[in-house]
Amino acid sequence: QQLGWYHGPPSLCIGTGVFYILIRDTGGFLAMRMSQLFFRTYREAPSEAESDAYKLVVRAGLARQIASGIFTFMPLGWRVMRRIEEIIRQEMEAIGGQEVHMPVLQPAELWQESGRYDAIGSELFRLKDRNKRDFVLAMTHEEAVTEMARGIVNSYRQLPFMVFQIQTKERDEPRPRGGLMRLREFTMKDAYSFHDTNEDLDRYYPLVVQAYLNIFKRCGLNVVAADADPGMMGGNDSHEFIQVSEAGEDQVVTCPGCGYAANLEAAVGKLMALPQEEPKPMEAVATPDIKSITDLAEFFKMGPERFLKTMVFSGQNGLVAAAIRGDLEVNLAKLARVSGQGDLQLADEDTLIKAGLVQGFVSPVGLKNITIIADTSVTESFNFVAGGNKVDTHIKNVVAGRDFRVHHTGDIAEVAEGQSCAACGQPLRIDCGIELGHTFKLGLKYSSTMGATFQDKDGASRPIVMGCYGIGLDRLLQSVVDGNHDASGIIWPAEVAPYQVALVSLNPDDQVSAAAEKLYNDLKEAGFDALYDDRAESAGVKLKDADLIGLPVRIVVSPKTLKEGQVEIKPRNGEFYRVALAEAIQSVSGLLKN
Repeated sequence: QQLGWYHGPPSLCIGTGVFYILIRDTGGFLAMRMSQLFFRTYREAPSEAESDAYKLVVRAGLARQIASGIFTFMPLGWRVMRRIEEIIRQEMEAIGGQEVHMPVLQPAELWQESGRYDAIGSELFRLKDRNKRDFVLAMTHEEAVTEMARGIVNSYRQLPFMVFQIQTKERDEPRPRGGLMRLREFTMKDAYSFHDTNEDLDRYYPLVVQAYLNIFKRCGLNVVAADADPGMMGGNDSHEFIQVSEAGEDQVVTCPGCGYAANLEAAVGKLMALPQEEPKPMEAVATPDIKSITDLAEFFKMGPERFLKTMVFSGQNGLVAAAIRGDLEVNLAKLARVSGQGDLQLADEDTLIKAGLVQGFVSPVGLKNITIIADTSVTESFNFVAGGNKVDTHIKNVVAGRDFRVHHTGDIAEVAEGQSCAACGQPLRIDCGIELGHTFKLGLKYSSTMGATFQDKDGASRPIVMGCYGIGLDRLLQSVVDGNHDASGIIWPAEVAPYQVALVSLNPDDQVSAAAEKLYNDLKEAGFDALYDDRAESAGVKLKDADLIGLPVRIVVSPKTLKEGQVEIKPRNGEFYRVALAEAIQSVSGLLKN
């Protein structure tokens, strides 16, 4: 009690002189009176709020936006964040994770070593200190953690290990939106594992995947672990953990037959096979005022799959021409991966003119000084109809490799709804979803470029094999709301709720106030996390706020129920019932255990 911050009775004090080890009951720390809580609820959501979840985040007083993509968490919202943090810590430590804390402000030299300083565009915050030295505000911590590892690890005996942190990240997001979904400043749990072999990373990786599934389940969410594109993180295998939701900005492809799941950026499907035929000589055909695949199909009396569609993109290293079957669409993420160029943008008409190309009649035939990427669908068949690279002209019987050079070949096609699953042949479905977490097998991407090595059993120096695993906490909070709400407000899962019990006194006279105060103290003593609405507000305001905030259990004390020696108990997502006042604690305990 001499420490000044302890306000409840200790369960045990062990002391000699003035030094004390204090083991406390949690009850004295958890409860809160709403008359003292710094909060405000709103009946209407801000006009810019689009999703129901973001509206509820604002209306329930969880967070406030102070600038585009920058939020302040209020006491209720921050308690939820702390609950989520604790779940994550428990699951990470259960698979051997050790918590660290790395800086957000980092010297640019580290990012120059990895190559990401120049590879990442304007999303990376760059700045100079007073000595004109270059720094960055980190959006991820691969460079910092690799620097940490290379300064400590020198032998295979120190491997494997995993470290994690829960830390602020900064990203100059060009289009922050969706409330907590796409932020400029955000909180992430990022973890990094270090191994001596790829086989050991393969052994450990599924443990992280399972830990992630545990985390999301404890947060009250069902997610899909989907194959994903590594993106700017690099590496090999990658998975996204996606909550299916109409409010999501991602798209997840799933197969109801075999369970296949992948982000649209990485999904593969089975294409309609074309008839095999011998290559024929090229032949120019006049096609006045015919540009679209639909019009061409009508003109040539053949399906769109027999046409070669060529799209030109501007990249970091010049123009990229993507050649693909006419019945397919180019997937930008796949194209970036195959071409090795990021930040691809569809070339405008002026760019095409400067390159000597004619919009609507572009063909890979005869192209010079342009990187040509061919989808696998193009190289597996012959005799396509392609643009003629001049107005009102197309070319029949175009064959990849014979009639135009292919610099790179790969899957650059976007999967379509109903396309056959490559594994079992069932129709694929596409749903919107929210990406909550991402795992990567980084391999040697950072260790090899930044010199993070170890001596193996034979004394040889080898780069460390790495894995990387991230969860965005801000978007996870809003996703919990997205997956757990009704027309009246939030329905918090017990493990992440800011408080467990909402205690509400309605129309309190002296007797009601006394009974509510006693029940409040009993809840504290029993170790329950209670929020007591003791405000001088109407019954309607209190009940609406209780539903809006959405704690798992509500207890109402009123003159009507107390007259019969009872209180009203209602699970947030269930029906109310009455119990004797003396049995209220036991009833709450049973509900929360379920």
